[in-house]
Amino acid sequence: MKILICGANGFIGRALSSHLSAAGHTIVRGVRAPAMSGDIAIDYERDLDSTAWVGRLSGVDAVINAVGVLTATPARFDRIHSAAPIALFDACRAAGVGKVIQVSALGVDGGQTAYFRSKAAADAHLASLPLERYVVRPALIYGPSGTSARFFRALASLPVQCLPGGGLQRLQPIHIDDLCTCIQRLLEAPARQARVLELAGDHVVTWKDMISSYRAQMRFPPALQIRVPAALMSLSARLLQHLPGALLTPDTWHMLSRHNVATFNAAPALLGREPARVDQFISAADAPTARAQALSAWRPLLWRGSLAFIWLATAWVSAFVYPEQLSLDLLAAVGLSGQTARFALYGAATLDALLGIATLWRPGRRLWWAQMGLIMGYSMIIALALPAYLAHPFGPILKNVAILALLLTLLSEETTK
Repeated sequence: MKILICGANGFIGRALSSHLSAAGHTIVRGVRAPAMSGDIAIDYERDLDSTAWVGRLSGVDAVINAVGVLTATPARFDRIHSAAPIALFDACRAAGVGKVIQVSALGVDGGQTAYFRSKAAADAHLASLPLERYVVRPALIYGPSGTSARFFRALASLPVQCLPGGGLQRLQPIHIDDLCTCIQRLLEAPARQARVLELAGDHVVTWKDMISSYRAQMRFPPALQIRVPAALMSLSARLLQHLPGALLTPDTWHMLSRHNVATFNAAPALLGREPARVDQFISAADAPTARAQALSAWRPLLWRGSLAFIWLATAWVSAFVYPEQLSLDLLAAVGLSGQTARFALYGAATLDALLGIATLWRPGRRLWWAQMGLIMGYSMIIALALPAYLAHPFGPILKNVAILALLLTLLSEETTK
């Protein structure tokens, strides 16, 4: 068949394009910015009338709507999840498209969030049309390249894990490969009665068990898990919703809190077998890559945050906490006195503060080189002028070796100048 996949650059759309193309179908990729031969330009923010779609459906046998966003304003949810899909479905009817599949979400029928309401509106409109159509409502989807899966793997890699509301939320994740196979079976099957299908994984797990399973599959030892009260999660969601790209918002917290479990799972019947289990999602061959990606999601932030704290705390202590006279006595040992010493003291404190700020806001290779050079310079001067600090039991100079190693690691992984 010739299949138009709307949202072909998204997580689900990319997987469907690859899967269905491998099965012998001709794929027309509906994307916002066409980059490949045969792509067509679509914009769910603007294509809100069926007349914008009819011409794009010439010769198309089936349409899959896989466009979706997790966080947005109510108005944007309505455009992307309701108005544009409804216009597309009406155009499919007018153009005589054979099959239409709407990728919705599990829990839409009882959800009270803007996300659920916008999805439900498109589902209901499609169900009212005289087309062969399917509304598939997948549970939480796992895939190596999925945003949510990467996020969960990053959480799983943390040695100390915070469990929202105790981590007792019930989930039934489905692997992206199983979802794609289910949709393929719907496309290739003889005409059936229009249906709404819930698609989920093999068994129900709690959030806590899911994260623990991902951690074990990535070959990490068990982590320390700490329960975070639901009230604190709710407060955090209200605060974080104002940050760009925040995954924790009042809506996403509500969706997690009400569980994500299928009432009737259609996946086994479509697959002809049981779907993959959560503890089978990360293969032994994929575990090293998944582990490295999970660590890279938070490790550089920890390193930069630690460095920034060291520079900023050093600046504060030098300028405002440590007695000025004692600092001047130390500078006298390297030949600085009077106003020159004071300029060196407060100039160095200012430089430390600027390096701390730059570590947070403008990281890059030049910055790491500058910090390494400065630390080595400080260390050499102190070693020569104040050799007693080399034998100090607290090791104030020797600890610079660890900081230099951290900077060397950042330098080796840095991609910006």
